[in-house]
Amino acid sequence: MAEANWYVVHTYSGYENKVKANIEKTIENRHLEEEILEVRVPMQDVVEVKNGAKKNVQKKMFPGYVLINMVMNDDTWYVVRNTRGVTGFVGPGSKPVPLTEVEMRPLGIKTENISVDFGEGDMISVIAGVWKDTVGAVQRMDYGKQTATINVELFGRETPVEISFAEIKKM
Repeated sequence: MAEANWYVVHTYSGYENKVKANIEKTIENRHLEEEILEVRVPMQDVVEVKNGAKKNVQKKMFPGYVLINMVMNDDTWYVVRNTRGVTGFVGPGSKPVPLTEVEMRPLGIKTENISVDFGEGDMISVIAGVWKDTVGAVQRMDYGKQTATINVELFGRETPVEISFAEIKKM
């Protein structure tokens, strides 16, 4: 079987979630679970201030685009390309170009799985990044995103912080 890669699909603006739902329904109907592995609309947390009140909201990172982890072949290309709301794959001409590992890193998509020797409740030390030299207990593990959540003291309060497995070592 060929290797699955992440591809970017261009959609009509505002249709990202509809395209995601339509592709997922088609995957189910045509039994393409082995070929189209995941469909994502990347979101980010943003603080909006309206009428003097701060509000945390989720906004699309790339309006008009959907990410798809799939094995590229004629069938999968046809299914995605002919989904209502899709205008095409990102790439020169009609040839889709997979995302590189460097392009996927800021999106929180990890290709390699990091095995870890710590779990929830263990004390860890942060060895890189913004929170370097911070010590804390692991509150939650997210193996899909390859991150651990720890509580750090920020302005006199306990605040949950998500840190990549690659930046943590067990104490």
